[in-house]
Amino acid sequence: MKPQPNQRLSSQAMAFVLAGGRGSRLNELTDRRAKPAVYFGGKTRIIDFALSNALNSGIRKMAIATQYKAHSLIRHMQRGWNFFRAERNEYLDILPASQRVDESKWYMGTADAVAQNIDIIEDYGVKYVVILAGDHVYKMDYEIMLMQHVETGADVTIGCLTVPRREASAFGCMAVDATGRITEFLEKPKDPPGMPGDPSQTLASMGIYVFDWQFLRELLIRDAEDPHSSHDFGHDLIPQIVKYGKAMAHKFSESCVTSGLETEPYWRDVGTVDAFWQANIDLTDFTPKLDLYDNAWPIWTYAELVPPAKFIHDEDGRRGSAVSSLVSGDCIVSGSEVRNSLLFTGCRAHSFSSLDYTVALPYVDIGRGALLSRCVVDRGVKIPAGLVVGEDPEEDAKWFRRTEGGVVLITQAMLDRRAAVLG
Repeated sequence: MKPQPNQRLSSQAMAFVLAGGRGSRLNELTDRRAKPAVYFGGKTRIIDFALSNALNSGIRKMAIATQYKAHSLIRHMQRGWNFFRAERNEYLDILPASQRVDESKWYMGTADAVAQNIDIIEDYGVKYVVILAGDHVYKMDYEIMLMQHVETGADVTIGCLTVPRREASAFGCMAVDATGRITEFLEKPKDPPGMPGDPSQTLASMGIYVFDWQFLRELLIRDAEDPHSSHDFGHDLIPQIVKYGKAMAHKFSESCVTSGLETEPYWRDVGTVDAFWQANIDLTDFTPKLDLYDNAWPIWTYAELVPPAKFIHDEDGRRGSAVSSLVSGDCIVSGSEVRNSLLFTGCRAHSFSSLDYTVALPYVDIGRGALLSRCVVDRGVKIPAGLVVGEDPEEDAKWFRRTEGGVVLITQAMLDRRAAVLG
């Protein structure tokens, strides 16, 4: 079956987003929400990037497979991504692990999450399937990757990052020939392969795969019947295609979307508290590595109807101000000093308080005289008046989670335990 003439390939494709991961390295940030539902960048969630890339690329059929603590994610989908219209041949399906195939089976792996929904994907009537991870931050035009997939006649096309070879052991890595055909796929190897022409660099998998749907359908059915398979794309299906079929590498640099301000392709796995904090704080730079202000490639999300941010008091030592910071709607900075920080929707910073290199998630209340530095504050936390965090590492670690990088994560449960001990 050839692509339909005079149609973008993306209009014949669907995006299948794997959004069931817990993200345990984010610690308490994922106690109540899956990693794709974690907040990022002032008003968005991590999953908004993969979905926005698909939408901006021209894909109007999407499915999101959820599993771990999915309520926050599903609610976000219902509120922020409910604009698809079936009469325009647009669809967005949320596919929780619901024991559809077997009463004892949840999603057993990434491939199984797709296999359990074969009948639903069939109903879309699509030619191509783009498999996406729902927990990375980047901007990418999937149409370019689809074009390469068709032009090369690949069985699978894999999105790849170019990373220094010494750092590649954390990824699934690929050895390729001069044409970009993958000759070997290695999951987190101790000695990653170099690239043709540049042995100091390695191609690492982004967890993005393009398949012809009929090819993938048959592959999934065979894999589901294999009792020795872990039913995972990276561990099972991809190595099999590399060995017996045609797997092609697609370099992220060829389809990365930039506004002209970004100096290099931007991709982040914000899978640890340190990485999450750093990626958010990076947005406060004079010229950030990721341009969120690019209206040509918007990051769609649930836009709450809230009043504008407000800054009040103008006295020495009590001046509502924010410098090199992102301040979202419904925030009130009342006689507080905010520097190099992000305030998500609905935050309150009271008089004589100070925030420096702090990421405050929605509806955080910073008490009078509190001083916070190098912190991540979870949603809805009420910081007590006078609390000082970021000056005494031992005291911080006594009550809160302090990372190896010196970032302090604060949740309401931690504050409640502290209050109970101190009386």
